[in-house]
Amino acid sequence: MLGPPGAGKGTQAERCARAHHVPKISTGDILREAVRAGTELGRAAQAVMDAGRLVSDDVVVAVARERLSREDAAHGFVLDGFPRTVAQAEALDKWIDAKAPLVVVDIDVPEDTLVQRLASRRICGNCGWNAVPGIAACARCGGPLVERSDDGDEVVRERLRVYWRSTQPLVEYYHRRPTFRSVDGDQTTDAVAADIAAAVASVTGGRA
Repeated sequence: MLGPPGAGKGTQAERCARAHHVPKISTGDILREAVRAGTELGRAAQAVMDAGRLVSDDVVVAVARERLSREDAAHGFVLDGFPRTVAQAEALDKWIDAKAPLVVVDIDVPEDTLVQRLASRRICGNCGWNAVPGIAACARCGGPLVERSDDGDEVVRERLRVYWRSTQPLVEYYHRRPTFRSVDGDQTTDAVAADIAAAVASVTGGRA
């Protein structure tokens, strides 16, 4: 899943993973878990993430490589937030070269919509679950909902600048591939999910 912060990658990746019975793998979630646990990786990443910048390629690639090597990812996976740079995409190509086709879905959302979404986004303070609008507590553990530390107004704008500068080139990297699809993310969650399902099916023939 490609797309800027606030495009709904996490929500859509989770739905897609459930539909295909494969794990959703988010390097952002892994890094945030490390921050909450106070690990060495978490401490190193926290300042970078809180400032709205991207964690270095070597750290993200190492995290992703370890996660993709686990048994539950052997028969497929949905990637959320990885790759975010061309260097990360090149590393991913080397790992999956002999496996099934890599389906790349870009969720396209206008910038004004992204700023509005990010300003109102909340996550669970206990487990890190991304909350859907209109609920008062985490649907997973019942924990309190809080603003993400990287969703403040100035940080949001910096994250979008970083995206357009560092991550948008991924669209150029992938868009000529026959497995690349772009969907309109400025729709209801269900409508975006339906478009993503159709996009994946058009590449895989309906297979997971």
